[in-house]
Amino acid sequence: MNNVNLAGKLALCILSLLQFNLVAFSQKRVERKPNIIYIYADDLGIGEIGPYGQKLIRTPNLDRMAKEGMKFTQHYTSSPVCAPARCMLLTGKNGGHAYIRGNYEMGGFEDENEGGQMPLPEGTFTIPKMLKTVGYATGITGKWGLGMNYTTGDPNKQGFDYAYGFLDQKQAHNYYPTHLWENGKKEMLNNKFVVLHQNIDPAKATDQDFEKFIGQDYAADKFTEKALKFIDSHKQQPFFLYVPYSIPHVGLQAPHLNVKEYIGKFPDERPYYGENGYNPSKYPLSTYAAMITYLDTQVGIIMKRVKDLGLDENTIIMFSSDNGATFNGGVKPKYFNSVSGLRGLKMDLYEGGIREPFIARWPGKIKPNTVSDLISVQFDMMATFAAISGAKTNQTDGISILPTLLGNEKAQQKRAYIYFEYPENGGQVAIRMGDWKGVRVNVRQNAKSPWQLFNLKNDPGETIDLAAKFPEIIEKFKGIQVKEHQNAHIHEWEFLNSKMGKKK
Repeated sequence: MNNVNLAGKLALCILSLLQFNLVAFSQKRVERKPNIIYIYADDLGIGEIGPYGQKLIRTPNLDRMAKEGMKFTQHYTSSPVCAPARCMLLTGKNGGHAYIRGNYEMGGFEDENEGGQMPLPEGTFTIPKMLKTVGYATGITGKWGLGMNYTTGDPNKQGFDYAYGFLDQKQAHNYYPTHLWENGKKEMLNNKFVVLHQNIDPAKATDQDFEKFIGQDYAADKFTEKALKFIDSHKQQPFFLYVPYSIPHVGLQAPHLNVKEYIGKFPDERPYYGENGYNPSKYPLSTYAAMITYLDTQVGIIMKRVKDLGLDENTIIMFSSDNGATFNGGVKPKYFNSVSGLRGLKMDLYEGGIREPFIARWPGKIKPNTVSDLISVQFDMMATFAAISGAKTNQTDGISILPTLLGNEKAQQKRAYIYFEYPENGGQVAIRMGDWKGVRVNVRQNAKSPWQLFNLKNDPGETIDLAAKFPEIIEKFKGIQVKEHQNAHIHEWEFLNSKMGKKK
């Protein structure tokens, strides 16, 4: 009897111990920090995907992502071109404070002259560095554009444990490059070098002339492949994965099967012979549409892998773009209503150049099929990711939008304004303050360039300048510009406070 009692007590102890361990394990899993995946398109206009009204281009996965998550209607990039937008996203700085403010090109297009863009300096505080302080694995697969591997801008020196893709934005003009970079080393691809920027004679053009720009290994395929491997390798720990695809930035290149889906659907389609930069394309409209649908497919592949690994409810996935739609290389933004009727395109601080799609999905945390009108900007991501992860920021210009994502609007910090500054395309400044938007253009040539003033609630297309009627708002904008602008570290980017920024 005593032996029976002893055995029973022993069994109860073992059962209690197992239950305790199970609870502890369960709590440990619940308390694990969320994974963060940020997918970044390149030159994608706000109107080019289904959730924002696109009718001609299929984007079923982004449609589903919006239905399962939250869509933002007033979200901005920090800058209207590639490199500064990426810098400001990763450093949490606005255009008046960021180190990188324009596309400062170094080197050339040829493989042997690959030089990248002006690099981030040593000691820069970036999102991946911040997240590493709280135990995150960090990876990037895609387009970097903030310095080559032999500079201080090497992504492995800026907080990324794993880095794969294009280091030089000029190389990213070609979706069939000879090589990509993996942790500072070249990975050779099955593609021959071609001079991308060239014209062909319309009178003599053959199918072979167009086909020579199509290779074997499509760069974006590799980005997705490496992104999936990164997720698989770090499924047991919190991770931050940044996936900046180069799609749909020109050149117009996509796998034939993807293009074939659209051939014949656009009656106005005519060949593009390279007369407006980048490579010729026999089916420019079909190719552009195919690139965006291809990008959508990649988003679906990543979402599926996260779900298959059981990480869905502990992973927030976000999607946005670095700036508005482009105007060259055979792209026709009016045909696709690429910026939803807004004024301006890439390189403009008008709405078409900086208002971006932004979708966030986090099952169990973000209420499905919700829409937010919160005025937000990509340099908010540092503060937002800090709030998600428990990390500490370092003098960011942004605010956390996590309360809005979680449906707690009452707890959402309010902002007075968003400041934009862009030294190229004549020199531009813009400020968003509530429904008001102020814009200055051609400031480099005219230091007294006047403010234009628009009420975006009543005039989202920025067609009616109200500056003369509201001088008190203009005075506020002048004060904000003085407050937010710090002189750039190179004279090419200084156009507000120094005569050295004026080209003779």
